[in-house]
Amino acid sequence: MGFAAMHLFACFIPQRPLVRARAKYSQCDEKKPACGPCVRHSIDCDFILPSAAPSASSTTTRQYRFRRSRYQHATQTESSTASRSGSEARGSGPVSTGTQCDLAASQPPGGISFADLKLYHHYMTTTYKTLADEKGDTHGVWSNHVPRWGVSFPSILHLILSLSALHLAAENPDSRAEYLAQADDHFTFGVRSVTAVLALLNSENCQLIYMSAALICLAYFGRGPRIGEYLVFSQSGQSEWLVLLRGVRSILTTNHERIFTGVLTPVPDDSIKEVSPALQTELDQHLSQIQALRSWIASQVSDVAVCEVYTASIEDLMSILREAYAFRSAGKDGIHLMHLAMGWIYRAREEMIALLEARDPYALVVYAHWSIILRHMQSCWLMRGWDEHVVGGVRALLPVELQGWIEYPLSVVAGGVS
Repeated sequence: MGFAAMHLFACFIPQRPLVRARAKYSQCDEKKPACGPCVRHSIDCDFILPSAAPSASSTTTRQYRFRRSRYQHATQTESSTASRSGSEARGSGPVSTGTQCDLAASQPPGGISFADLKLYHHYMTTTYKTLADEKGDTHGVWSNHVPRWGVSFPSILHLILSLSALHLAAENPDSRAEYLAQADDHFTFGVRSVTAVLALLNSENCQLIYMSAALICLAYFGRGPRIGEYLVFSQSGQSEWLVLLRGVRSILTTNHERIFTGVLTPVPDDSIKEVSPALQTELDQHLSQIQALRSWIASQVSDVAVCEVYTASIEDLMSILREAYAFRSAGKDGIHLMHLAMGWIYRAREEMIALLEARDPYALVVYAHWSIILRHMQSCWLMRGWDEHVVGGVRALLPVELQGWIEYPLSVVAGGVS
């Protein structure tokens, strides 16, 4: 994903989900020698640590050591030995060290397991390539800077491990449950770490929090569609994804210029030209259908102000489709279209979002046509199944008499139309 893509896409800071994560995992039962939550999540408990006051250097360095993963089978004897070794490692024995972010409000989970190393290796060799165009990523953000930032910023480290586990789950169906368990654990701790520093957002850490947000959003898509959750609307309560979207706006409002500097400075993609003749006919077909949709809504909605809200969203949808087909003409689909797909929702008026949340039938029909762009993102493992999920959610809520107006996006998603 190029930098233009990150500008609109990688900024989803959760609010409500973060609160839930903190409430769930911060309840320490103070059991000895290690508290229950730490035992369940296979992390080193602070209660095992000596009670001596921390030295001046303890806030700037963190000791990493190998530990047994909770996903590895072990006998009771092996577990006891590992426990003793872990205690000895806290003494004067040799360890490898890495920089610890001094802005973290709480000590991140300690220790590096071999399962974690496997995830890290997979990210460094494979996963990062699915997140970016290596030629377009001139600064090596995903291959170089993100892993380096993870050493000093716990949330990034946990979130790239979560994303790597999700990628492995997608590639290895037989081991999916195991990898999803790892992904969920790392995601929980990654989100928890972001929560700890959000109140300290400043010019020094805003880029790190920004990239944590990017990884959170990628992991949300990588985890796959959720029953009853359709990104902008939900069948019960507020949409989880919409909470992420709304959270980012407040952050970008005050930190935009500080975030998009240095290695995150947007770089124009000179390879994007006009739509090729081979794809122009296909694009024209989409636009013709959406223009007919616009005329139909105008004939049905008498409230001028509300009709203008629909029209504005439809006009923007046609605009992003034109741009998407310019990208596709340059051989770029999948993750390269993320900023366009998410940008449509990001720029949508609050009135349109409110209509979607209320499951307004005309807004739902427009939203179903938005799923056309998701169809062209299926080459990216993160987005597989989301097109069918979204348009299926619309169909389930749309009155029978309006079902004909989503036949076209249903056909596109089903492969009947490219």
